[in-house]
Amino acid sequence: MSVEFVNGMQASALHPVKWIKSSHSNATGNCVETAALPDGRIAVRNSRDPHGPALVCTRDGFDGFVAAVREGDFDPVIG
Repeated sequence: MSVEFVNGMQASALHPVKWIKSSHSNATGNCVETAALPDGRIAVRNSRDPHGPALVCTRDGFDGFVAAVREGDFDPVIG
């Protein structure tokens, strides 16, 4: 799997986009948000830092990442 992310892009520079928070987010604010960008890429940010860095990847890269998570490829990382 090859996922190409642009690291550290300021999330505030991506305005206006609609950020979507995961339904698995918890009350302590450990949340991941995603946004579909006008050019078809996907942005990911930490909701605790809405103006901080965001990762941006292609739709294919994001789909590949999600598929890998669903298939358990990262289970050793999360314990």
